[in-house]
Amino acid sequence: MQTIFAFILVFGSLVFFHELGHFIFAKRAGIMVREFAIGFGPKIFGMRKGETLYTIRLLPLGGYVRMAGQDFDTVELKPGYRIGVVLNEDEEIIKLYMNQSVDDPNVLFLETEKADLDRELYIEGYDEEGELHRYKVSRTATVVEDGEELTIAPFDRQFESKSLGARTMAIFAGPLFNFILAFFLFIILALLKGVPTEEPIIADVEAGSPAAEAGIVAGDYITAVDGKEVKKWTQFFETIYDNPNKELEVQLTRAGETITALVTPTMLEEQGQQFGRIGVYYSSPVEHGVMKSIVYGGEQLIYWFGKISDLLGQLVTGKLNMEALSGPVGIYKATGDIAERGFINLLSWGAVLSINLGIMNLLPLPALDGGRLLFFAIEAVRGRPVDKQKEGMVHFIGIVLLLVLMVVVTWNDIQRFFFNV
Repeated sequence: MQTIFAFILVFGSLVFFHELGHFIFAKRAGIMVREFAIGFGPKIFGMRKGETLYTIRLLPLGGYVRMAGQDFDTVELKPGYRIGVVLNEDEEIIKLYMNQSVDDPNVLFLETEKADLDRELYIEGYDEEGELHRYKVSRTATVVEDGEELTIAPFDRQFESKSLGARTMAIFAGPLFNFILAFFLFIILALLKGVPTEEPIIADVEAGSPAAEAGIVAGDYITAVDGKEVKKWTQFFETIYDNPNKELEVQLTRAGETITALVTPTMLEEQGQQFGRIGVYYSSPVEHGVMKSIVYGGEQLIYWFGKISDLLGQLVTGKLNMEALSGPVGIYKATGDIAERGFINLLSWGAVLSINLGIMNLLPLPALDGGRLLFFAIEAVRGRPVDKQKEGMVHFIGIVLLLVLMVVVTWNDIQRFFFNV
């Protein structure tokens, strides 16, 4: 139960803030947001406020903000369509019925002659006596078709009507909010537990480890490794991590004396990735302060952005095995394990996951935010947008490929965690 709650809390928060970014910048641009959804699949909760439907859906694997004009959701009336309309006091159409019977004395039935529910907002049609009428359509009119109700979206409220800059920000804001969330989570972490000074001081040494065999002891202050000056523990850690089975020269000070030790990191492998370890432990002194916490938040955001980007680069170049990828099952299990170590660790894990989600969404792949931004870049270069249907087909293919990838990594997770393959 703890794992389920932790997963919903962490992953739900990341998805919520991602979609909130899209939502806020879409609204700022004047785009109608039809739905703000957390999850996919069947709706388990829904609440309409204004023109937006807020939903929680069954599968907690993501979310979406559905903007008017993105999904061919405009209403098209062709000549000969029989419709029912409801008029207000100014004889504007405020409700339109299509493809269904209506038993309401206030409904006027028309056979459509001409209509524009996109720009000019009017309908011309013949009533039951054969007389031609032209009615203005309210900008907030609703269309009821096959029992489903939809608010019309005048062209100036649609996604495609906005400037390239406004559309770009509406899409980019999702990953941006993930980075902002991570930044604030790191600040909260620093305020709660203090800011590590990252002084490269050995706290303890594991008996029989490569470090112990090299003569390294607790309290040693590391000044250089592999010929490079060390000022922070992370510099030392990364050098050891990246150089398994390679002899390294470590310079350190002990009681004011400079000492040189030769140590060869043991090579370990986890999820297809090889790394080095020498068996030392670290416990950094901490400092407190609001400004120090803010600086720490920025430093951690930059550090993890670079680290995750580097891992993705290794994956693309083949240096990192596909088996290292984890899907929802892997994230679920890792979240449960980390939750058992306490709230602080869960907070840190959420921050790193948020950065990861932001970076993954910025990849220039169809169906992801990065894929949309790539089409905007093409539009900026050629001076006109790519055909909407062609772009939609590319994104559809991308969704299929992403689903296939999701199945593969989920199967890897199941084998790894449940069958120990």
